[in-house]
Amino acid sequence: MAVTGIQWLGQLENALAPYPMAYPALVLAALVLVAWLANFITKRILLRGLHRAIERFSGPDHNAKQPLRVIARLSNIVPSVVLATGLSIVPELPPKLVGVLQALCHAWTVLTIALAVSHALDVFNDFYERRADARNKPIKGYLQVVKIVVFVLAGLTIVATLVGVKPLHMITGLGAATAVFMLIFQDTILSLVASVQISGDGRVRIGDWIEMPSQNADGDVIDIALHTVTVQNWDKTVTTIPTKKLVTESFKNWRGMQESGGRRIKRSIYLDQHSVRFLEAPGLERLGQFALLDDYLAGKQQELQQWNAKVAQAHPEPVNARRLTNLGTFRAYVERYLRSHAGIHQGMTLLVRQMAPTPQGLPLEIYCFTASTAWAQYEATQSDVFDHLLAILPEFGLRVFQESSDAMLMAAREQAG
Repeated sequence: MAVTGIQWLGQLENALAPYPMAYPALVLAALVLVAWLANFITKRILLRGLHRAIERFSGPDHNAKQPLRVIARLSNIVPSVVLATGLSIVPELPPKLVGVLQALCHAWTVLTIALAVSHALDVFNDFYERRADARNKPIKGYLQVVKIVVFVLAGLTIVATLVGVKPLHMITGLGAATAVFMLIFQDTILSLVASVQISGDGRVRIGDWIEMPSQNADGDVIDIALHTVTVQNWDKTVTTIPTKKLVTESFKNWRGMQESGGRRIKRSIYLDQHSVRFLEAPGLERLGQFALLDDYLAGKQQELQQWNAKVAQAHPEPVNARRLTNLGTFRAYVERYLRSHAGIHQGMTLLVRQMAPTPQGLPLEIYCFTASTAWAQYEATQSDVFDHLLAILPEFGLRVFQESSDAMLMAAREQAG
């Protein structure tokens, strides 16, 4: 049978002898057809069989099929190997042309392997990110460094193959060009160092809320790569920050607040200082109706009575006596109100303090933490607290300071006119 095939090829070559290059072209076309059939069989038969086997053992899980993409990319090597092997049997092809075509086939093989390795690293990263602790120790930056090394080696191998020298000789010849490569890959090296530092000390993790005004970033970290850290801002825009900036520049990470379980409220009510006064008997009687002030008023009045009794022996004038003020009583009320509020974290710092007077009034600062770190709940609790405090101020005879416009003056002039 083999002899008959060889005889048939000889007869075909003799029949096409009057037509120069017809037989070599026919053999080359047959070689291309064989390469295409090899690729077709590999992708349509072998890969489909693997797909069915995976579906049978792992179910319809698309993530389980990701490794097949690596195999599908590697299957592109088959036609190049067929062509590189078969070119040597094509008659009448110049040896230099055969060498060039085989070199191109080998270069394609190297490139395909590099792309397959790159995709395999992506698959590995996808599987790694399913781990519970993956967000704390991302490896995407390291895998990108491996990709760079793979493609650099692949590029050197391809160039060495096309030029016709050994890859080892080309690599050793690059020693003199190290400084140039250091300059070219300066950003990559700096980014790699920054990625190692970020991953090592955990200063930034996926899901962290960071604030970096210099880069117009204020939102959640959604990706940490080799060169950039991607932040989705609260307005749904996306900001990319160079990784090295997170090492060389300052930024705020709100992770500590989220892990603590409480978010700080630090806001002042500006009081009109003209409304501060001593409390007289009618005012004390009215404020005595506040359940939150029962223990405060009882204890404070007893303290003042003891103090005033001592002072009255030497200086009986009323001016020397200590008296309750509406502002001091209001401070005590605010503190007790916060202590009883369900939305305020009782295990963290809670202060109601009077700050230095300003031209805009006397600041009474509320410093405490909410029991929830969720943005909406935090704002709701903060608003609820200050709604109540502003509404109850007149009960203590206090007024908030507010700069007025000329609207009231204009209205008075219109009525007078």
